[in-house]
Amino acid sequence: MKLHELQPSEGSRRVSKRIGRGHATGQGKTAGKGHKGQNARSGGGVRLGFEGGQTPLFRRIPKRGFTNINRKEYAIVNLETLNCFEDGTEVTPALLIETGIVKKELNGVKILGNGTINKKLTVSAHKFSQSAKEAIEAAGGKIEVI
Repeated sequence: MKLHELQPSEGSRRVSKRIGRGHATGQGKTAGKGHKGQNARSGGGVRLGFEGGQTPLFRRIPKRGFTNINRKEYAIVNLETLNCFEDGTEVTPALLIETGIVKKELNGVKILGNGTINKKLTVSAHKFSQSAKEAIEAAGGKIEVI
């Protein structure tokens, strides 16, 4: 294949209709909007969820629960994933991001006690579960709360 033979695959490109460019285009004069009315105006139309004055669905259905706007979400790491590090490594949130174990730090990193750990590590994170603390210290490692 040569550079001049390249072309987009079938059906991947569609020619857009040029609206409001005269009778010959098939979309001239009123540009497919009909005559007058709310939807013919610029900026016309109704907002999302509007039902013509009837009480909208999102106001009719009952509301339940509570959303805490101050909620903190932690990036979670289980003990079993820390086994990939060598003995004596200092595991930090930056190292976890670098190795791809954690995508984003969010409000911090929390270590949970799921699985077993058999390496002697120094783990520094924002939060630890009780079982994770015990397991890391039992394996001969240390924990540091940031």
